[in-house]
Amino acid sequence: MALTSLLRSRWIAWIFDLELLLELFVAANLAILAGDIVLAHSVNQFGKPAEYIPAYFSAGAPLLLLSVTIARWRWGYREAWRDVGFLVAWLSILIGLGGVLYHLRSSFFADRTLRSLTYAAPFAAPLAYTGLGFLLLVNRMVTARTVEWARWVILLATGGFFGNFVLSLTDHATNGFFLKTEWIPVASSAVATGFLIVPVAMQVGRRYMDVCLFVLALQALVGIVGFWFHIRMNLFTPGTNLFERTIYGAPPMAPLLFPNLVALALIGLWELGRQTTEDSRASMFGRVLAYDCAATSSSAT
Repeated sequence: MALTSLLRSRWIAWIFDLELLLELFVAANLAILAGDIVLAHSVNQFGKPAEYIPAYFSAGAPLLLLSVTIARWRWGYREAWRDVGFLVAWLSILIGLGGVLYHLRSSFFADRTLRSLTYAAPFAAPLAYTGLGFLLLVNRMVTARTVEWARWVILLATGGFFGNFVLSLTDHATNGFFLKTEWIPVASSAVATGFLIVPVAMQVGRRYMDVCLFVLALQALVGIVGFWFHIRMNLFTPGTNLFERTIYGAPPMAPLLFPNLVALALIGLWELGRQTTEDSRASMFGRVLAYDCAATSSSAT
């Protein structure tokens, strides 16, 4: 009874508002990308003016999104939330696609070899902006809390894991996979991509979603352990100071993409589990979704 009354509190019920959580996810990731851009482009001290574009965008866009999100969920200004969201979404998509071309021009188009693709600026990294932009579009163009909405979210999370597969493969190829453990994120992101694409392509039951939960738990573990490996590598790599070793060494934030994508995939799977009519109380989704139903019914009243 105490747990049910707690879930019915308006201060707790927002946790189960997946449309709001997706909006906060995008805003938080855009803000985090600002720090990642500063580290990545510090390699050449922002040698070209165009390299400041994603940094400025990542600094300002989250503030805009948070302001209109508060305006909508607190005071009901849905039109402002929609229009500003469209603006941020399309700018994010353009910055992502433009960044891919900019990175490829750094070496690949000049040499046109596999080695130039591997050792050049990470060509797929700017696609993070594109993915976040599409998430904003989904949140505005697809009816929230539907099977279609859930599958779009899972699809974009799957694309993120495939991007992790490409980035892990190309980044670790720079040292020829010197450590055997460098193959772990390559294999795990491939497994996550394979499992998550299934709920997008066909109807699945909650039992399969339980398997997806197990796969996602492994992805989170890989990301946390990888973060420690990267930090440890930078601590003991020769260099003038830790900041320099971080810039030119193993990127500490890269492995955290795994738990970050886990959070996104869980949003989509949670909604897909709600929309599944299968009676499977023995599954983890069947037991946990009872809390969501209590919170949803309380917010409706």
